[in-house]
Amino acid sequence: MTTSAPCITGWNHSKFGKLDGIDPEILISEAAKAAIAHAGLTPADISSIHIGTFNGGFLYQDFPSSLVFNQIPELRFTPSVRVENACATGSAAIHSGLQAVLSGQSKHALVIGFEKMSELATAAVGDVLLKCSYAKEEASIPGGFAGVFGKIAQAYFERYGDQSDALAAIAAKNHKNGMSNPYAHMHKDFGFDFCRNVSEKNPFVAGPLKRTDCSLISDGAAAMIISDADVAKGMTRAVQFRSAVQVNDFLPLSRRDPTRFEGGMLAWQKALGQAKLTLNDLSLVETHDCFTIAELLEYEAMGLAEPGQGARAILDGVTSKEGRLPINPSGGLKSKGHPIGATGVSMHVMAAMQACHDAGDMQIPDARFVGVFNMGGAAVANYVSILERVR
Repeated sequence: MTTSAPCITGWNHSKFGKLDGIDPEILISEAAKAAIAHAGLTPADISSIHIGTFNGGFLYQDFPSSLVFNQIPELRFTPSVRVENACATGSAAIHSGLQAVLSGQSKHALVIGFEKMSELATAAVGDVLLKCSYAKEEASIPGGFAGVFGKIAQAYFERYGDQSDALAAIAAKNHKNGMSNPYAHMHKDFGFDFCRNVSEKNPFVAGPLKRTDCSLISDGAAAMIISDADVAKGMTRAVQFRSAVQVNDFLPLSRRDPTRFEGGMLAWQKALGQAKLTLNDLSLVETHDCFTIAELLEYEAMGLAEPGQGARAILDGVTSKEGRLPINPSGGLKSKGHPIGATGVSMHVMAAMQACHDAGDMQIPDARFVGVFNMGGAAVANYVSILERVR
């Protein structure tokens, strides 16, 4: 193995969904224990802990950095930090772990992402998520964060025409893919017609977005071990970060073109350049489909389609599981679920599984280079990783 980049050497992923009666401490610790064991390590081997959770009012208990000690006392006295960056919180925790390893301070960094969203009623969840928008201008948008993306969708429709067919096709694709994901919140193949048509079970939620265009309110956790490159050479598995890029943009939508994810575009350009690859080299991408309009715009941001032409990628089958560049074979946030702090870690776990050809029925044949795009807010905090198995 020849690598100087930190490697993912173990992971774990909880079931996503409405996890009633599960204490967050148990959720975190079970994922952590299993990830440590998967890497062939013990708690004594962990140099640092990086916990990603948005919270924002989902739980009364805040200050979660030492919660994992309650169930894994062997980790006591290990440096631990909580990281938050809206819906990209999980990737922010990964970057915290990467920086600890790259600095030489950590040999093995434990990264945990989690969220327990279902304690609150749906309306209250919407109020919490609106804290990820620019409150001075956007907190009063009807429909919560769906309202923010509803405005984005409306602006895109006005500029490029009605994209309802494309959004329905994205939703149908991701729900179909989610049927193969044992960790997914929802296992239901709705089909294109249900996703395309307004009905009592699929009403409009915000602007042109229907219920099937919106990700779920989910609980869940995911964890991984990031190890020093030299140490990873002797471990059971190692998935290298060919690149790991973060780009932040303005928070207010009023300062940006809402129909273009310019921060995401720059992140992709930098990540591909750092990895010395092109988009054509990638085997698949796990991307941040918090709403179907987001996935459509991300096709354009990654360079799969020109501005205004994202619909072609889905309608021509390019992004299907059998297509030229499968997008979200896990089912994405749309089907897998979107527990805010867990999402970025979950996406990287799914990508690492694909790179190791350990993704079961989700597996893309001969997967080698795997891309991940995780964003916070409406393409405000943008993270792109490109992973490759090296052991």
